[in-house]
This record gives sequence, C-alpha cells and structure tokens, in this order.
Amino acid sequence: MMIEQKEAVIFDLDGTMTDSMWIWEEIDQDFFRQQGLPMPEHLHEEIEGMSFTETAQYFIRKYQLSKNVEEVKELWNRIALDKYIHETTLKPGLDEFLQLLKKQHIKIGIATSNSRLLLDAFLDARNLTGCIDAITTSCDVNKGKPEPDVYLKTAEKLAVSPQHCLVFEDIPMGILAGKRAGMTVCAVEDDYSALLRAEKYSLADYYITDYRQVLDHTYEDLRGFK
Repeated sequence: MMIEQKEAVIFDLDGTMTDSMWIWEEIDQDFFRQQGLPMPEHLHEEIEGMSFTETAQYFIRKYQLSKNVEEVKELWNRIALDKYIHETTLKPGLDEFLQLLKKQHIKIGIATSNSRLLLDAFLDARNLTGCIDAITTSCDVNKGKPEPDVYLKTAEKLAVSPQHCLVFEDIPMGILAGKRAGMTVCAVEDDYSALLRAEKYSLADYYITDYRQVLDHTYEDLRGFK
C-alpha cells in the first residue's frame, strides 16, 4: 500500500480534497466583468500554483487595478466563502481515507495555495478541523508552488522528514512542489486538470481517480515508468 512506511500524508485542497475549481472560474468571470475587462483565455495556466497573495499581486500588476492586495483578497474571500461552506463536497472515499490515517496514527497536513479563511470554513463545515495536524498556506512561506516551501513547512510542523511524507495533488505545479520537497506524490484526477493528465503521469509516483482506489489498492503505481 502506498502509505506503508509513511508517517504523514499532506493534501492540497482545491481539486485534491474537493472539486472546487469551478468556483474560481465563476469568481474570475464575475471579477473581470465588474472591472469591465475581457476574461483572459489562459488565465488559470498563468496563475497555477501561485499563493492567494501572489495571485492578487499578479492581477493588480497585469490588469492595472486600482485596488490593493488586501482589497482584492477580501473581495475573493467574501464571494467564495458561502460556496466553500455549502457548495463543495469531499472527493469520493476521502472521508474513509482520513479515518484510516487516524486509525494508523499517520499525521495529516494540508498545504494549499488558497486562503486560510476559506480552508478553515471548508474544514469546519465538514467537522474535519480536529483531524488535521498541521496547515500551511502558500501565503505563509516565501514562494508558492512549484517551489517546495509550502510542503517543507508543513512537514516541519508535523515533525516528519520529507521522505516519510506522502503528498496528494491535482495539478502539475503542485506535484512538482511535492517532488522538489523530496516527498512521494500521488496525482489526483480532477475534471479541471483533465487535459494535463499526461503531464501529471510523468511527474507523479502514483495516480488515483478517487480515494477509494487507495483503500482497495487499485491505484496506479507509476514508479516503474520513470
């Protein structure tokens, strides 16, 4: 099993624990409409892996917005909060997988590019806050994904060495961050990153379509194809 000899499992949030990327599609469309600007065609490729703060800075700089960083972040948080509480669900099998990790005394961390406010709201709404041992957002470190900072900081909080950590990620930038941290990485299928599947396969150690495959040992082991 992929969690053998692992002391910690670290999850990304969006697209990994929950199908939530559609929220940001809607928010970005509304945001650009309010600013009187056309929606950029390749926006999400451009900001992939950036922290919440880095993304706000990027928007302000590239689109010459009159708002400051905190105003942009507050706007995004306000629009997204209710959606994260009421309109997102856990990926299939994740709840059972989290229970298994707790039963086996494997520590659980989250390393996300999203805001802490939205993450906490998501966890609280699903009574998961108590089962998470460490949380780091990319705003807490110097550089966002694909740099390893957010994963290394989470491992440090968990007091577990990187080689004993297993990461779950849905996008190439996140997978690369986990690998650069010296961790084992399992790619998670998500509709949002479906076109990036080949790249995810090339970077990750394992691949799942949902967490039930971890529980019943039907995940794809990609290590022999590197």
